[in-house]
Amino acid sequence: MTTTYAVLSEGLEKRFGAVHALRGLDLAVAEGTVCGLLGPNGAGKTTAVRLLTTLLRPDAGSARVAGHDLVREAAAVRSRIGVTGQYASVDGDLTGRENLRLFARLHRVRGPAARADELLARFGLTEAAHRKASTYSGGMRRRLDLAASLLRRPDVLFLDEPTTGLDPASRNGIRQAVRELKADGTTVVLTTQYLEEADQLADEIALMDRGRVAHTGSPAQLKSLIGSFAEAVVASGDALPKAAAVLDRITGREPVFDRERNAVGAVTTDSTLTLPRLVRELDAAGVPLLDASLRPPTLDDVFLRLTEGSERSVDHKERAA
Repeated sequence: MTTTYAVLSEGLEKRFGAVHALRGLDLAVAEGTVCGLLGPNGAGKTTAVRLLTTLLRPDAGSARVAGHDLVREAAAVRSRIGVTGQYASVDGDLTGRENLRLFARLHRVRGPAARADELLARFGLTEAAHRKASTYSGGMRRRLDLAASLLRRPDVLFLDEPTTGLDPASRNGIRQAVRELKADGTTVVLTTQYLEEADQLADEIALMDRGRVAHTGSPAQLKSLIGSFAEAVVASGDALPKAAAVLDRITGREPVFDRERNAVGAVTTDSTLTLPRLVRELDAAGVPLLDASLRPPTLDDVFLRLTEGSERSVDHKERAA
């Protein structure tokens, strides 16, 4: 079966003065799928989205989006895509309905009033349609912004951190909208700060690092690259070094500490390591153990291990000294 790609880029590069933001972006997104574009700050995610949506012109490389050349057919690309950025772009002085009708007329959408009302209903905004957008909550404004990006029924929708700063209920609403769009056949390219969001939504993840795609695969495929995560929770912080030494010895990986929980853990690719063996090793070393676990990796573990983010601390975790 031949795969048709909604987004296909090869060697895209972009510089901003001395900053080499993209160093050869190779990206392939199959039609009708959700692609999560992840990476540490400065990896080039937003620059990639701005290039692929024609807001920037590449310095080198090529790409086709929705079947059209990114540079030679930029107008055609724009007619086939939708974009929702990190911040809502709606006009706060207009009502929700007025915003959508205005965007619909600008995009020459047939039946702008009916299409606006259809999207207001789809995103649960009908009752607030008469209110100025400035009175909307952050989640409502983001839903209105997403509705505006769908007025033309785009083939490809780019979402650049659409749920950043939203409360959990609002994030769940946006996530459900993404699932529905995929079910309708829309291709979605999503950047997000919430790795569990990508885990839930993405068919494939492109993990960016230093201006390139460093790894691609489904969430399960990427997790399989780094193995499992072994963790020990000890009775006191004084026992952490001894537990870390055990984990270092049996996994061959440098442990990370979570000092708030008096926990230490390490990634392991040893398929023979079992939880009973982990407990026996810690007990034999005299570690005052409260709990131990051996779990599959999360996308957080993948992110830390496979990007330059592995050199940074995350939350309360830190690398062993």
